[in-house]
Amino acid sequence: MDSLNRFETKTTFVLARLEWITALVVCAALALWHLGEIRWLVFAGLFLIIDVIGYLPGALAFRRSRTGQIHRGFYVAYNTMHSLVTGAAIAGLWALLVRPEWALLAIPVHLLGDRALFGNSLKPFGVSFEPVSHPAFTRFEAAYAGDASDSSSKKVDRVSVA
Repeated sequence: MDSLNRFETKTTFVLARLEWITALVVCAALALWHLGEIRWLVFAGLFLIIDVIGYLPGALAFRRSRTGQIHRGFYVAYNTMHSLVTGAAIAGLWALLVRPEWALLAIPVHLLGDRALFGNSLKPFGVSFEPVSHPAFTRFEAAYAGDASDSSSKKVDRVSVA
């Protein structure tokens, strides 16, 4: 949306996912194009390490928690490992220290797949680690939908830019 309205409607969420899936298709096409040049053990390792460090510990802690509350460190680990910035840093360091290679496509394939196919992005502390509708967002969505249906009869204040 914008810097003051940080939420997605169902439509803008689908549109954002279409952008992610486009990037995923490009990365997957590159991987298919260079199929014989990919070191698959490296690809698998880079693909899996994101969840081994960033998701599985938090998911396990969440399932073991009686309240659904888990330590913020699990969120930090998830967000760190599922960040495109971290992925780019890992790929860049790998290219410098090991070698540039097509197996590095595992990183964007994983991250873009999470966003495009599952709708997952970074996790704020105030929501459940695993997807559960937040009551405040559910109320907001209902109120927003009601406002949107009345928008034709409402006057919108506009600020003119000189």
